[in-house]
Amino acid sequence: MAVCCLGLGWVLRAWADPAAGDAEAGAPCGDPEPLPELSPEERRVLERRLKKQRKKQERKRLREAGLSAGPPAPRSGAQLALDYLCGWAHKRETWKFQKTRQTWLLTHMYDGHKVPDAQFSTLLAYLEGLQGRARELTVQKAEALMRELDEAGAGGPDPLLPEKTQRVRQVLQLLS
Repeated sequence: MAVCCLGLGWVLRAWADPAAGDAEAGAPCGDPEPLPELSPEERRVLERRLKKQRKKQERKRLREAGLSAGPPAPRSGAQLALDYLCGWAHKRETWKFQKTRQTWLLTHMYDGHKVPDAQFSTLLAYLEGLQGRARELTVQKAEALMRELDEAGAGGPDPLLPEKTQRVRQVLQLLS
């Protein structure tokens, strides 16, 4: 299948037959016979195939050059939630409520590794404005966790227990 330029870009002559492909990529093919007019569907398929081939060549070129071809790694839910909290604290005019970020913060607020101490005070300020069912559930979960921590405190030494207990107490004191 030898294809020439149809306004879609140059295609290698030897698409299906590598033995016939002695032409350079990008060089016009010397087929004297004109190609039949392509239907819109065939044109779309050909465009898609060409685009895929160009992307593959670009990735290969970047890989050979030692560069990363992929987009930057997506940020984690933790980073997005902490950025959301900082946006609430510093840019309230442009800040927008995001339920998934709030849910992540409410779920992980007692973990000192996921929500650092430096941002926990900001989280407490954020919790002051918590309303409705989210506020009720947060209080219920904090009370249940406090009972659980009191029972576990007598059972064994856990180095994270005092920090978690302190955070639960602060949340309960704030919301109750």
